[in-house]
Amino acid sequence: MTARRAALLLPLLVLGGCAALDDLWAPAVPLNERPVEEPLDPNTFLIEAPGQGVVGEPQIVFASDSDTLSDLARAYGLGYDEIVAANPGVDPWLPGAGTPILLPTQYVLPDVQRRGVILNIATKRLFFFPQAVDGEPREVKTYPIGIGRVGWETPLGETAVVAKARDPQWFVPATVRREHAEMGNPLPAVVPPGPDNPLGNRVLKLDMPGYLIHGTNSPYGVGMRVSHGCVRLYPENIERLYELVDIGETVTIINEPFQFGYRGDVLYFEAHASLEDDELGPDVRLAALLDAQVDANGAPLNDHLRRYVGEVAADPQGIPVGIFELDPDEYMARARVVQNTVETDPDAPTLTEVREMMEEIEAEIAAEKEGSAANPPEGS
Repeated sequence: MTARRAALLLPLLVLGGCAALDDLWAPAVPLNERPVEEPLDPNTFLIEAPGQGVVGEPQIVFASDSDTLSDLARAYGLGYDEIVAANPGVDPWLPGAGTPILLPTQYVLPDVQRRGVILNIATKRLFFFPQAVDGEPREVKTYPIGIGRVGWETPLGETAVVAKARDPQWFVPATVRREHAEMGNPLPAVVPPGPDNPLGNRVLKLDMPGYLIHGTNSPYGVGMRVSHGCVRLYPENIERLYELVDIGETVTIINEPFQFGYRGDVLYFEAHASLEDDELGPDVRLAALLDAQVDANGAPLNDHLRRYVGEVAADPQGIPVGIFELDPDEYMARARVVQNTVETDPDAPTLTEVREMMEEIEAEIAAEKEGSAANPPEGS
């Protein structure tokens, strides 16, 4: 236990007795001694109690010699930025055989009305709440998403799905065509259906002119800020969502990098890096959230807990942490070790090709940061 943790815990343990101290100092079971289990369903979770605000569990998988973090992210229902943030210091291109990879597959549910589709652009994640069935636990579906780059922000607010299409054509906005022409990569006015269409094979059109939820022909960008404002999903995920969502379905778009949620008596705090163009900024958002949060007895969080939450927020890894333990690594003690389910795809791009695609995306993002002020938000 670190000295910082001990200092934070002492005021809470004065009346707690030796049993509490024994529990806190109990060593976690080493990873190689934990049973290897089947992984969780990557997209479907149950809400089994009215006040439940957290679903899923953290998982750990051991990488093979050829796995990349992109491979592991897709296999376990995660986006690229999510898995990178949860594994600081790990080489995303070649973690290495036997490297334990933390899968941040536990999620605090958005603190808004649970209906329809909810997009949290700060966490780069979509939640869908199907209609509840009497007498059965409620389900929530969740998928990683790619969102708009700086200068092409995905708008906030409430909207609805107004149309659906399979194998769509992409009518390329003039601003996008101009951008690509300036980069020496011109686009036609209309991109037909097929492997070169960045919309993929499914589209949900929103009641916001120019904005879509769609698939992609570049799945390695899912979970990043890569689009011209639209929301993109892995091909397999948009196919599932397309069948679940009807025309008229409500879509709520929020920007909440910090979230609290209860599961039983445990209060979890989940922190993500704020979007760099967020007008409020992380300090303002965190202060407002802390002022509104109460403990299980309805009392405001004490100074020790507020200070600890601030420390977690300063190093955002996107993993719900039980704050009453005052231990940023507590999730490692409860993480499930699971089987590696990454399958070799003979048609998949090589590691070199994937790296080139990711570097191209990053170069485009960097170029747009230098001159994005004139770009209006429309596109794919």
